[in-house]
Amino acid sequence: MWGKELELKFMSIGDLWSLHEKISAILSARMEAERRELEKRLAVLSRGVTDMPDSDSPRTLRGEKPRRKYPRVLPKYRNPKTSETWSGRGKQPRWLVAAMKSGRKIEEFRISESGSKGRQRA
Repeated sequence: MWGKELELKFMSIGDLWSLHEKISAILSARMEAERRELEKRLAVLSRGVTDMPDSDSPRTLRGEKPRRKYPRVLPKYRNPKTSETWSGRGKQPRWLVAAMKSGRKIEEFRISESGSKGRQRA
């Protein structure tokens, strides 16, 4: 390896430039071949996905079914201090947990049915 470096040091500018052009041409040809190969692989991989709905979803790339749309759930409980709401699904919010630890009942925070009758579900 050291011998080649010494050779490069003693080459003329013209010789170095022609070597640079040769290396650039070889590099460009190899990069183009690599790009074509990657495009072929990408085309093969995307063939199975294009026929599926919502093909941008990561789930479809793994072969799983896309998640179905769920209807909007109206809130059932309201924090009277901050007007935060909770639908009753999932983990209980901190404000509700704290209130229940202090001795209050969950039903105290229930939103009245008459207030939600006027709302339409989307």
